Amino acid sequence: MPEEDSFLAVLPGHQLLLEGRAHDALIYTLYGAFTGLIILILVTPIYILFLPALYTALKTSIPFILIFISFYLVLREERPFFASLVFILSGLLGLLTFHLPVKEPLFPLLTGLFGLSSLFLSVKNTQKIKKQKILPLKKITLSKKEAARSFLGALISAPFCSFLPGIGSGHAAVIGSEIVQQNNRGFLALLGAINVLVMSLSFVAVYAISRARSGSAAAIQDLLKTITLQNLFTILIVVLISIILASFIALYISKKAANLLNKINYSLFCKIVIILLVILTFIFSSWLGLIILLTATSVGIVCIRSNSRRINLMASLILPAIYYYLWI
Repeated sequence: MPEEDSFLAVLPGHQLLLEGRAHDALIYTLYGAFTGLIILILVTPIYILFLPALYTALKTSIPFILIFISFYLVLREERPFFASLVFILSGLLGLLTFHLPVKEPLFPLLTGLFGLSSLFLSVKNTQKIKKQKILPLKKITLSKKEAARSFLGALISAPFCSFLPGIGSGHAAVIGSEIVQQNNRGFLALLGAINVLVMSLSFVAVYAISRARSGSAAAIQDLLKTITLQNLFTILIVVLISIILASFIALYISKKAANLLNKINYSLFCKIVIILLVILTFIFSSWLGLIILLTATSVGIVCIRSNSRRINLMASLILPAIYYYLWI
């Protein structure tokens, strides 16, 4: 939950939380997830047929595509100097991290950039969380125009971003919302659709071009070595079932969480999570991991305090990817 002075820079979900409508935010995201399933069914056969040829044609251009996307997103910021600074710092940190003899390098890196940085600033946040409203499902709706815009934005951006290294759901959501303008509700639906598509299509990419573009896809590739069409079909069925089950679970948990928000000590809760993350970092990545965690947290705080988009912190993955494709 953001402070008032950073209200204009927060995500739509945070804004709805401040309005007492956090449950609505979840519902819009779930609507998007089911939209993503529809797009996944439509796109997967096309992806399998054309991705190998497309990847071969674009392989040498991938680092330049990543550079273009990075420049575009940085220059679209209200304060491009600070956005550039955040991008460079997180990118250099990513390069250094992957060249250090540390176990599970992504854990301290991403935990510091996106997790601990927010938690440290939230500890001092004494803002009262507004009482949350839980409306009936039939009253939380998207207009036809909002649904169509989120569908089109996801259809355009997600398949393209799914096979690019270092580019994730956040980039696809920003690109999709830039191409097809979204309001807050539409953006949340767009994000829900893109989360499903980028994750699911990363498995299709492993099958089509033998390149993992997500941690989950890399783990599956490591286990199976070679993913067959039958394996891919099984994975996509699991995705379908998982989203349906998770949606019902999310609805239940969301209602309970909304009622508990005003009953918990927010500052104490943040402190407990910070301690837990530090302990886990030491367990997985030892003392070197703690140094990375501290450095990444500092960069994350710079990003938040400068009101730069958090997506610029993904340079920690993009810059190593550019380096890999240009010089290795």
